[in-house]
Amino acid sequence: MDAPKRRAPRQANAEDGTAQRVVRRRPRDRRAQIAAASAEAFGNLGYHGVSMEDIASRLDISSTALYRHYPSKYALFREETLRLGTLAVEALRLPDELADAPAAQRLEHILDALITQSIANRRSAALLRWQSRYLEPDDNRVLSEHLFRVYTVVRDLLVESRPDLDGGERSVRASAALSIIGSISDHHVSVPVRTLTNLLRSACHTVLDADLPALDSQAESPGATEVPLTFKHELLLKRAIELFHEHGYPQVSVEDIAHAAGLPASSAVYRFYRSKGDILAAAFRRAAERVSAAIGPAIAASESPEQALRTLIELYVRGSFDERELTFVYYAEISNVPAEDRTVLRNIQRLNVEEWAKLVGGMRPELSAAEARMLVHAALALVVDIGRWHGPDNPICSPARVIRLMQVILFGRTAAG
Repeated sequence: MDAPKRRAPRQANAEDGTAQRVVRRRPRDRRAQIAAASAEAFGNLGYHGVSMEDIASRLDISSTALYRHYPSKYALFREETLRLGTLAVEALRLPDELADAPAAQRLEHILDALITQSIANRRSAALLRWQSRYLEPDDNRVLSEHLFRVYTVVRDLLVESRPDLDGGERSVRASAALSIIGSISDHHVSVPVRTLTNLLRSACHTVLDADLPALDSQAESPGATEVPLTFKHELLLKRAIELFHEHGYPQVSVEDIAHAAGLPASSAVYRFYRSKGDILAAAFRRAAERVSAAIGPAIAASESPEQALRTLIELYVRGSFDERELTFVYYAEISNVPAEDRTVLRNIQRLNVEEWAKLVGGMRPELSAAEARMLVHAALALVVDIGRWHGPDNPICSPARVIRLMQVILFGRTAAG
């Protein structure tokens, strides 16, 4: 009896029509791929909205394989957030030939380096802007030190290059420039890298060079009217946003909201809202529709795009100062709105930005539609960034100054408003 013939391995012979056995090799840069995928997920869905299984699915690997590289979701979150902070600090390094250069030249080099880093990490930087408060205290302290160092270097170079400015003006201008650079992570408007670099650089220079109103010429912004205790529907909304702002949406329970609103039990909340997510969506709808409602009347009452845009800027800043917590929460917690409501809100926001961008284009025909939208996003983000960095009641970033900063970003000039 003949000996049985040895069958060739499948992967070496596919002529018989059978499927080849694929040998999957682990990529050498797997850890970097994991970090990039997780950062983008955290930025889009929030730290609490992402699981290790979600990240593994994005990479088409198993959760077990993911845990071989990182022991926990927090380890992933921490590493990528601190990496972005470290990159920002590294952008402060000057080449030897600029060590003794004039302050203005050193400042320009550093701003360009920060812009380059922001563009390179655009898809993940949202977690640095809005999710970093979920870092543990020691890690948060490290990140804060990194970011404060970046701000301090930019501000101190302004001290050297603009000795005519007082300390408050330098501080608010430095914050405004950094806000413009970071704002590109808040949206998905796409323009070529070189165009985007030039656009951000130009916008930074406009806020650094602009004439700002003096402190003694500014009227105080009226505070928001207190909601009567009998208006439970409104009171719930207000107290919920205050809690989301202070603690983060995932950390707040319906019981917390009920207690803050003076309701006897969490069940009383459901008389007004179906869920915690419904409360968040209701607040966001109101904020988005407030901006939408102002556009038509402003255009109808104006003789030019510039006049209409001036009106919209002032209304937006005044409204944002009256509802500071909501303005911050809108940016930080949009990923926690139920998916169906989030789609509606994104569409409203997109239409609002589009209308503002048309006005910008009417004033600056040299800009493409995408470039105009990019500047609108930068101007809108500036309002919340300035307030959260310097404190909502700090006079150096009063409504009159924020209005002027938005104007120069959108108008593209530094002349007095």
